[in-house]
Amino acid sequence: MTKIAKEFPGQTVICTFEVTPGTAHDVIDALNEAYDQVISRQPGYVSGAVHLNDAQTRIATYSQWRDRDDYKAMLRSPEMRARNRLIHAMCRHFEPVMYEVVETWQLPANPDAAVAN
Repeated sequence: MTKIAKEFPGQTVICTFEVTPGTAHDVIDALNEAYDQVISRQPGYVSGAVHLNDAQTRIATYSQWRDRDDYKAMLRSPEMRARNRLIHAMCRHFEPVMYEVVETWQLPANPDAAVAN
């Protein structure tokens, strides 16, 4: 399970894909297959998730890696290069961006405790 925490020492990557409602599920199928067969099996992979917006015009993936070099090595692998070419052909645009988790917030364990005096 993906856990987002400020203390995470690794690399976070969020990739956005601009798609059409007609291609959204084809791209999701390709991404799910890539995660299942290739990405999740790479050295340094920690976790990932795939998201689709309501209009089916944007997909976002969230992945965590031990470090930046592990993510870059996965992208350079011949299998992912071929898969990314196919995925890109189904998209208007896609962009992977590396991020650092700066802060997170959760509900308090006792929501009533959050009520101001």
